[in-house]
Amino acid sequence: MRHDESQASGVIEPEIQEMISQEVLDELILHAKAAYEQAYVPYSHYPVGSAALFSSGKIYSGCNVENASYGLTICAERNTIFQAIARGERVLKGIAIAVPSDVFPSPCGACRQVIREFALDCPVVLINGQGQMRWTSLKSLLPEAFGPEYLELV
Repeated sequence: MRHDESQASGVIEPEIQEMISQEVLDELILHAKAAYEQAYVPYSHYPVGSAALFSSGKIYSGCNVENASYGLTICAERNTIFQAIARGERVLKGIAIAVPSDVFPSPCGACRQVIREFALDCPVVLINGQGQMRWTSLKSLLPEAFGPEYLELV
């Protein structure tokens, strides 16, 4: 799906879509979809896959992994970002989140805050099971966010 075919969620600055080339976007989508195929979701039956681009140019992916205690479940977005951080990445440039259902996914509050830890703003591309895209941005999802720079003011 091309940038101009996507459906925007909210008001998206054109620069947000321009932050990710079509080639990288296609790769992010491919990795996010492959990741949801690996999701461990015996309780919710809601697989989610995520793929994130970091400043190194590398793409990392992850899926949601549920746990019988529920509270220890990890979302695909955090799984993806934590894998990248464990490999030395620190600057997130964009993230794609895919699900096989018809409804577009949306990152939970915890995932939004983890994304914010590694990006002031970045494109967030949401992909449903029909292959439709919805573009948004971190700033749209988490306006006036608290970030690491606030702790440096103390």
